[in-house]
Amino acid sequence: MNGTPVNEMPAKNPCENHVLCTRNLSRNFGGVQALRNVELHITRGAITGLIGPNGSGKTTLFQAVSGMDRNATGDVRLIRKPILGKRASEIYRAGLARTFQLSRLFPELTVAENLVVAAMPNAPNAEERANQLLRRVNLHYYHDIFASDLSYGQKRLVEFLRVIMANPALILLDEPAAGINLTLRQGLWNMVRELNAQGTTFLIIEHDMSVIANLCADVYVLNEGEVIAYGDLDSVRQNERVQEAYFGT
Repeated sequence: MNGTPVNEMPAKNPCENHVLCTRNLSRNFGGVQALRNVELHITRGAITGLIGPNGSGKTTLFQAVSGMDRNATGDVRLIRKPILGKRASEIYRAGLARTFQLSRLFPELTVAENLVVAAMPNAPNAEERANQLLRRVNLHYYHDIFASDLSYGQKRLVEFLRVIMANPALILLDEPAAGINLTLRQGLWNMVRELNAQGTTFLIIEHDMSVIANLCADVYVLNEGEVIAYGDLDSVRQNERVQEAYFGT
C-alpha cells in the first residue's frame, strides 16, 4: 500500500467494516487546535501504527477515543457503536482498553491483584488467568510482589497484562517500548503478535520506528493535529508532507 495524502485516504469506508472509526474528530484547548477533523479507520485484526512529531496530537487522540477526555467533538465508533463523550469505564466495558506513557498500577496491590482487579465483573477464573499471563512473560515469580517494588520496565509489562485481562477487541498502546529492556520488549512483542493472531486489534503510538516496522502493517501520521499520510512505513517516509513535518525539508 502506498502512502497517500489525507484527501486520498479511505475515509469514506463504512464504519461497520472497522473496529474503530473516527470522523471529524477535533479537540480545542483555549484556541489551540490539538486535533483537527481526524479520520481513522482501524481494520479488525490489524496492528496499526500512529506516529508523528512530539506535540502532534497522538496522545490527545488516545485520550479522546478512550474516554479520558470527554470534550472532543466529532464521531467515534467502536464496533459500530458511538462512544465519543462516554465515560472511560463504559468504553472499557465496550471493548477498548489502553496503556499510558506513565504506569498506572496500584502500588499497594500485588502484581497478581493488579491484574485481577482489571478483569470484567464476575469474570470466571480471573486469578487463574492472571497467573497464566504472568507465566507467559516470565513474571510469575513476582506474583506476590507489590507493584511498587517492580522496575519501571516490569511495571510497563504488567500494565500491558492488566489491559488484556478483559479480552478487549481493541488495545491502544502508548509508547510501549519506552523504558523496557530488550528481553522484556521481546516478550511484549510476542504477546502482541499472539493476541493479534487470535483476533485482537492494536493501535500503537511509538517513536521507535524499528518497533513500528516490526509490528505494524500500516501507519497513520499526525502533524499539528491532522492526519497527513497513511500507508506502509516505507511509503509514508517518502511522503513530502511527512518529511517536512519531521525534518522541515
